[in-house]
Amino acid sequence: MNFIPRRITPHIEKAAENYPVIVITGPRQVGKSTLCRHIFDSYRTYNLEDIALRMKVREDPKGFLASCGEYVIIDEVQHVPDLLSYIQISVDDNRSRRFILTGSSNFALLESISQSLAGRAAVFTLLPFSLSELGEYKQTATDDILIGGFYPAVRAVGVDYETFYNNYNALYVERDVRQIKEITSLTNFEKFMTLVAGRTGSELNASSLGSAIGISAPTVRKWFSILQTSYIAYPLYPYYANIGKRLTKMPKVYFYDTGLLCYLLKIETTQQLAVHPLRGAIFENMVITEMLKERFNNAKRSNLTFYRENAGREVDVIQENGLSLSLTEIKSSSTFSKDFMRNIKYLMGIFGDRISTAKVVYDGDFIPPDVYNFRQLW
Repeated sequence: MNFIPRRITPHIEKAAENYPVIVITGPRQVGKSTLCRHIFDSYRTYNLEDIALRMKVREDPKGFLASCGEYVIIDEVQHVPDLLSYIQISVDDNRSRRFILTGSSNFALLESISQSLAGRAAVFTLLPFSLSELGEYKQTATDDILIGGFYPAVRAVGVDYETFYNNYNALYVERDVRQIKEITSLTNFEKFMTLVAGRTGSELNASSLGSAIGISAPTVRKWFSILQTSYIAYPLYPYYANIGKRLTKMPKVYFYDTGLLCYLLKIETTQQLAVHPLRGAIFENMVITEMLKERFNNAKRSNLTFYRENAGREVDVIQENGLSLSLTEIKSSSTFSKDFMRNIKYLMGIFGDRISTAKVVYDGDFIPPDVYNFRQLW
């Protein structure tokens, strides 16, 4: 296996100098444990996916912490949330102790941290590889990138992408979803995942989606929160401003990885992807998620929103930085058109000097000289 350096590494290393607890969340099999072992190679490691160890820790958390040494990595710590309270006591009693905790369940883990480790922990989110981390893939055909996705098993180990995502999805549904009491039908939940995938890049209408499956709108929202919790999909919220325009209030839906997205859409080859009606939405999904990775890899929270008027005018991404705005329009076409800038120019007329940068990301090679900051993502 090739170890590919992660851009988030220096931020984790710096935080470890000042915080007794480092928490790294992210999807399963994204390389959290590998990264921790690489950065903190002298630490003792424990994995709470091990059922026997998990039972031992639950029975005697104080005894476990007393026996594991001063420098410890604990993987999948969300399985024993009560352990966090004992870690709090441990680091308060001995500020030289260091804990590196990983978890694949975002909401459950962060809620426990906010209750037990506030002020003692620095939290990071590790997603699948970014394009900037996979330098050798920058010249790879776009459809190969989209369908293969960005998980380490595919990119660093060389596992066939169809095999990987088939197993990933099966393990997620059978191991994680089965344990969630709100899921009364795995069949309906799998259908729900497929239908959400089919709405990538579109607004998440809970009523419409629920009608298609035969579940209520509140159930749709609850199930989507489960996809968020386990880093399968995420919402992109609309930008709001008091500008005298009627703006949409519903979020759009995107997936954390285009390889899994293609799998859920039953796209098996690049030939199928090239002619698929959602190919443009999948390309848009990749670009927006790359922008999200850029934020997380620099230890920043997301500042991504989208602009859409009820009348139909929209821009794919608005990033708010203080008082200024950055605009990004995304097009999957391989041929550049000046029309790509139409909606960006429209927003420039509304927001004026607040717009600091504006760019178009499209699937082509030509970068036109213009007064605007046109550029490709890679």
